[in-house]
Amino acid sequence: MSETVNTNQTLSETLKVYTKKWKWFVVGAIIAILLATIYLRYATPQYAGQAKIHIIEEKNASSELAAFSDLDILGVGGTNKVEDEIEILNSRSNFIEVVKDLKLNIRYNVLGNVKTSEVYRKRPFNINFIANDSIINNSQLTFYVDIQDSNNFGFNLLEDGPVKIYSYGKNIETPIGDIVLTPNTEFLKQFSGKRIFIEIMPIFTVAEAYQLNTLISAIGEKSNIINIELTDPIPQKSIDILNGLINEYNENGILDKKIIADRTSNFIDDRIKEISGDLTSVDQDAQDFKTSKGVTDIANESNIALNLSAANRQELENAKTQLNIANGMNQILSDENGFDVIPSNVGLSDPSIANTTAKYNELALERKRLLKSADEQNPIIVNLDEQLAGLKGNIKSSLSGMERNLGMQVNNLSGQLSRINSKIYSAPSNSRQLRDIERQQQTTESLFLYLLQKREESQIAMASSSPKSKVIDSAHLVQQEPVKPKNGLVYLSSLILGLLVPFGFIYAKDLLDTKIHNKHSLEKFTNEVPVLGELPRLSKKDSKIIINDDRSVLAEALRIIRANLDFLIKTKHANDRNKNNIIYVTSSTPGEGKTFVSSNLSMILASTDKKVLLVGADIRNPKLYSFFSGDAVDKLKTPSRNKDAGLTEFLLDDTIQVKDIIRPMLVHHNTIDVIYSGKIPPNPAELLLSTKVNDLLKEVSEMYDYVIVDTAPMMVVSDTLMIAPYADHIIYVTRAGVTDETAVKFPLSLRDEGKLKGISFVVNDVTLDELGYGGKYGYGYSKTSKKWWKF
Repeated sequence: MSETVNTNQTLSETLKVYTKKWKWFVVGAIIAILLATIYLRYATPQYAGQAKIHIIEEKNASSELAAFSDLDILGVGGTNKVEDEIEILNSRSNFIEVVKDLKLNIRYNVLGNVKTSEVYRKRPFNINFIANDSIINNSQLTFYVDIQDSNNFGFNLLEDGPVKIYSYGKNIETPIGDIVLTPNTEFLKQFSGKRIFIEIMPIFTVAEAYQLNTLISAIGEKSNIINIELTDPIPQKSIDILNGLINEYNENGILDKKIIADRTSNFIDDRIKEISGDLTSVDQDAQDFKTSKGVTDIANESNIALNLSAANRQELENAKTQLNIANGMNQILSDENGFDVIPSNVGLSDPSIANTTAKYNELALERKRLLKSADEQNPIIVNLDEQLAGLKGNIKSSLSGMERNLGMQVNNLSGQLSRINSKIYSAPSNSRQLRDIERQQQTTESLFLYLLQKREESQIAMASSSPKSKVIDSAHLVQQEPVKPKNGLVYLSSLILGLLVPFGFIYAKDLLDTKIHNKHSLEKFTNEVPVLGELPRLSKKDSKIIINDDRSVLAEALRIIRANLDFLIKTKHANDRNKNNIIYVTSSTPGEGKTFVSSNLSMILASTDKKVLLVGADIRNPKLYSFFSGDAVDKLKTPSRNKDAGLTEFLLDDTIQVKDIIRPMLVHHNTIDVIYSGKIPPNPAELLLSTKVNDLLKEVSEMYDYVIVDTAPMMVVSDTLMIAPYADHIIYVTRAGVTDETAVKFPLSLRDEGKLKGISFVVNDVTLDELGYGGKYGYGYSKTSKKWWKF
């Protein structure tokens, strides 16, 4: 149960630390909201453009040659990987082309009083460059144009530089070459009297910036639909960039297909020319044979042998055809020194060669596109060259193996044909030779017709090449309102930050704070040592000495201290029968208010018609003179012959008696007696060791109801410690916000060592919000309130 109570108290105390500073949170929130409002007023809004495309799946490695699928020479095709297409779509080269087409490397900015706004389409003039595009695309330049009228404008390279007047259409010299400005009469008047800031940037830099800001992703893990988003201050610009990017991607895909189709068509044309010559030669052989032998019609002989021979020869011719194609492909690869695309799927039965050829062409096309924006020394080009060289070697190796296998197959089929033909040789020689010529003629003619058909199909496929993607949603704004900054989020974040800053400040201050702030914080260290009370902080207008019948917060606090002190005196008096009325007032260091406390304590005690003596025992740095001066203080006449004598003079001169140093005072209608410290001696510590101190205190103790002794600070000098045995009570003054926790432990350790007795504490200079556990003294009168700006 006690643990729960302690936890609740700790939580309550923690919350109280922050609730006392509630105005800090209010001010922090107001400032944060104002800053957020200013930010939103001048922040540049960002609009989000979005587009969706569907990646079209291709069933074969090369859709342009789909007609060759009947030969099964294209290999097993696969669908486009969406991840690869995203990388292709987001390639740097695509963005470079978009930036070139839209001229995004030239920005027109209208300078305003607070911020600059960009002009996208409605430009007041056009900029024409005399230098080559290659120079302009890699250059950087800024200049200012002051729109004056439809004929003239001001030009300067520096914002604060001299302005030169030019006419539209005149050459202007710049660091990147001459430029010519031509007016757009449709929009020029809108910018009259305004200054335009022109930025010319390298195309590669602008393209890379838009590449980083463009988000391309698939809408699902297995989906072929790609979502493209771009955020930009100008809505139309983001829409144009997205549409341009999609168009560039599709055009590149179509161009790639056309390049492969053209290469394949050229290869087929070369083969047709070669086979056409073979066909002519075979036809001529048939004509020559029949003419020379006079053969017109020869009956079929040995049908079984001939049928076997025909089937065997057909296989042999197919093998030779494959070998011929493989030789042709190998010859092309051997003759080609670069990395141009090679014919794909031209009739070879090995699917691995078709797949490797398709991969080689894909990389070759990628290398060709990259060479538009990079040189052959680029690491990416070098890497592609290495991959292409490896693929070419694999293709050549596969072709060489295929040639060896086909050669062995041809040899085997030739041997079989020889054995079969041995049966036919018994037939007339003319019949056999004529059949050979006709068979070769038919084979060559069928291959020739087949290649003609495929050439036409290839041309049709090339002419009807389709894009790689289908546009589902063309570029459009996600919403008409800006996506950045979001007003609600900015206000919420600012409000949270405005609350966190004072919270963090208060938390850090409380975490690092080791000072005493009020009675409650002091009692955490004093344990059983009593804390008599706490005194409020005074303003500059408040009086430092209370008056008779005072009802201020200070007076009420002093009355509480008086009541607690009387309780201690009576408790101790009942035990040892002494008056116990010698009260020391001390502190750790100067400036904590011990003289203030001793003076006002004397005044509050005297207001009860008690006899009070205030002794200034701080002979090193006396302060009582400053408290008892002015029109409100009347020094009553005394018959003493030593009217200026004080404690120091009493201790040094044996002829001076106690009554000679007592000064009766009338302060605000209260009468108290004061013994000033006197002149500052050269040896104060040794002077206080005199037994006359004890004699003085004993004598005045019998004469007065209360003897208040204002002593020196204990942590600075040892004066108070030397006269401590003569005290009945020691009031140790701490100052809120000044006295450290370690300073409180010092008198407590002296008490534990037996060097101090009757010690109690008073907290001085407590702020009103810390006073009396957060409350205020007084009841029904003397109400005190703080100004709203004071925390």
